[in-house]
Amino acid sequence: MPDATPTDFRPSFNPEPWVRPNIRTLTPYHAARDDYHEGILLDANENSFGPAIPTGLPLHRYPDTRLNDLRQKWADFRGIQMEQVFVGVGSDEAIDLLMRVFCEPGRDEIIITPPTYGMYKVAARVNNVGVTEAALTKNFELDARTVLNRVNPHTKLIMLCSPNNPTANVLNQAEIERILKDFKRLVVVDEAYIDFSDSGSLCHLMETNPNLVILQTLSKAFGMAAIRMGAALAHPKVIEWMMKVKAPYNVNRLTADAAMQAFDHSESMRDKIRQIIAERNRLASTLAGHPDVQTIFPSDANFLLVRMRNALHWYRRLAERGVIVRYRGDQVHCEDTLRITVGTTPENDRLISELHDPENAPDH
Repeated sequence: MPDATPTDFRPSFNPEPWVRPNIRTLTPYHAARDDYHEGILLDANENSFGPAIPTGLPLHRYPDTRLNDLRQKWADFRGIQMEQVFVGVGSDEAIDLLMRVFCEPGRDEIIITPPTYGMYKVAARVNNVGVTEAALTKNFELDARTVLNRVNPHTKLIMLCSPNNPTANVLNQAEIERILKDFKRLVVVDEAYIDFSDSGSLCHLMETNPNLVILQTLSKAFGMAAIRMGAALAHPKVIEWMMKVKAPYNVNRLTADAAMQAFDHSESMRDKIRQIIAERNRLASTLAGHPDVQTIFPSDANFLLVRMRNALHWYRRLAERGVIVRYRGDQVHCEDTLRITVGTTPENDRLISELHDPENAPDH
């Protein structure tokens, strides 16, 4: 079932003044497949004799440029309209495009709320966009006042992650709504892990907050990280600008076909979510009894953030034993923490076994 009823558009909303001047005058590349998909196709210098590998797929032809069928599937799944969906190479492509469309290099900046997903800062640096930090509280809560106090005339995007990575918690919706109301530019909420949470997507807020952009992905709940498929959900006029700037064939046919199938198997996805949450609860309960574990933070995602004594030792020792977790102790408010993805039952059992093996323990 979709998350909400289809969203009405606000026709008066116009983000064009926020767009970089050179992008406003950009004439997008006109691809051959923008015009024709069928017939004797002699217009794109493709290899008419077919692909070099044996396959039943027409891999010698360029893929669809707009992917409206896939965008409609995503829209139906979230209860919005196709015109509100941009699909790309993971949500990272959408992050990069938003900066390229709305941030002037060498002048504009974004606000991030550390500890948070590292690609926001990386994408900003690549695009020569400044980064201002408005840290979450020590309890990893969003404080709208702190964020809004960092806004200046060159702030063009505010990047929020909910559920947050690496802290696993959903950000307070009232605080997000306050930022949406008071900030007169785009607010981006990254929902990569939203399907592991009972809170549900914020798609329904787009109707009353046309400056809201939501990022999503098939990498997490759908378990399809290898195909690199993500989306931005936003007002159609924001999506139009992203479509103008994207590469003409940004999503390949194999990825698009796999993504279409994913939405046809949404019940399988939900079943795996139930299994992950059950394992998440079991893992948290078991880790709580470890002598070095100090705090297991609440999780709305498919991972746990765990504060423990000797965290760096455990990170290295587990890696030596072939169990790979992520050390997050170098991030703000995350001292002595490990981020542990919820694995399968045998994988979690192996993690627990290694943590309780006396030979792996640090010297006290």
